[in-house]
Amino acid sequence: MTRRIFWKKPINHLLEISESEKGLVKVIGTPSLLLMGLGAMIGAGIFILTGVASAYYAGPALIFSFILAGIACLFTALCYAEFASMVPVAGSAYTYSYVTLGELFAWIIGWDLVLEYTLIVTALAVGWSGYMVSIISTLGINLPPQLLNPPGVSDGLINLPAVIIIGIISLLLIRGTKLSTQVNSIIVIIKIFVVFLFIAIGVNYINPGNYHPFLPFGYIGIFKGAAIIFFAYIGFDAITTAAEEVKNPQRTFPIAIIGSLAIASVLYIIVTAVLNGMVPYYLLGGAAPVAFALNSVGVHWADIVISVGALTGLTSVILVGFFGQSRVFYAMARDGLIPSFFAKLHKIFKTPINGIIIVGVFAACFAAFLPITAIAELVNIGTLAAFIIVSASVLILRRTRPDLERPFRTPLLPWVPILGILSSLGLIIELPTVTQLRFLVWLVLGLFIYYFYGRKNSLLTGKHGTGEELVSSIEK
Repeated sequence: MTRRIFWKKPINHLLEISESEKGLVKVIGTPSLLLMGLGAMIGAGIFILTGVASAYYAGPALIFSFILAGIACLFTALCYAEFASMVPVAGSAYTYSYVTLGELFAWIIGWDLVLEYTLIVTALAVGWSGYMVSIISTLGINLPPQLLNPPGVSDGLINLPAVIIIGIISLLLIRGTKLSTQVNSIIVIIKIFVVFLFIAIGVNYINPGNYHPFLPFGYIGIFKGAAIIFFAYIGFDAITTAAEEVKNPQRTFPIAIIGSLAIASVLYIIVTAVLNGMVPYYLLGGAAPVAFALNSVGVHWADIVISVGALTGLTSVILVGFFGQSRVFYAMARDGLIPSFFAKLHKIFKTPINGIIIVGVFAACFAAFLPITAIAELVNIGTLAAFIIVSASVLILRRTRPDLERPFRTPLLPWVPILGILSSLGLIIELPTVTQLRFLVWLVLGLFIYYFYGRKNSLLTGKHGTGEELVSSIEK
């Protein structure tokens, strides 16, 4: 049994399942996937974390934090592109580790992704709530703080707007992938327009004095800022969970992953420079920094427009993050590592309805009662751990299975995957110690669940699994 937990899932077997009636419907093309990546990345980084990271971690030097995080992501993005084009199956890093490192590592990274995507939805719902409150306040409507904040924050009892948006997104995802991607595409176009509008207005109110001191937290602040705003770059990780629903994945994924990362990086850097020029960095720690900056310079009409754009932007990020989580749940349940209840598809819409509902309930509870800072830190460490696994998996699979067809090949091997591992590990080290400890507790809990349920019910290695037949067929 000990040896079984390191058995690997045959790639051909995964592809056969994805093409069978148990697989998901292929409805996503290149433009939709590119916009899906932008939908996941252009939102939290610009509309929430630019303020938090400037105020508490990096100051005006946050532009270098974004550059550093973007470069770190590029190394891993190239590894993701190779895997997504080669193994177009639902599950992202979970699936990639299953075919390269074995079931135990697949469980660890899958459990990690469950935490990551659930908290993405949670954190962004909290940010969405902040911008909604800003719009309502601008219109002269003041709601009781008890319904707008979690316990311990401004007399709050529950963050009700965050709960409402999670409920709406849950219903949209249940209705189907095609509808979800169409809605996402419209939202992304709107929020890119809003970002350009903010830049066009903000450059006229830049005060060079706000850039001094440029390094209020020292050079270490750049690295700490990168570790926090890394949250903003995880869009390409999320879109790979949709691999099973993508048309022509061999061509689509490299374009969508690298293209969305490049476009988002440029916009992050420009917006950060403008924001820190408009307002002193130490005033940007609220949940809606872009709206706050416009209010500070007296452009109140734009505040409403930007806040509406931020709401749409954050909605698309919640949508993509929620989509990713439901697909990881679906892949793990289909493999028997968690109850098959989560792999059940809706009879009409063919979406994993039970996983969507359960995740929605948990995310709504977290968003209702937790502050945003602790949530964002946990998301980052989960994402970085997944990036390390994917980068290592590319190196391993190149050595163990050089015969596999690779429509896209990660360039400059072994340096790109090695740099991806080292940069992700470096950012993990910069996260607060309490975040690292919380993550370890989560992983230990996951290992208990795997030991008592996953390994016994796995369709590959469990008591009713077909692992011996699969492994022997591969060895032959």
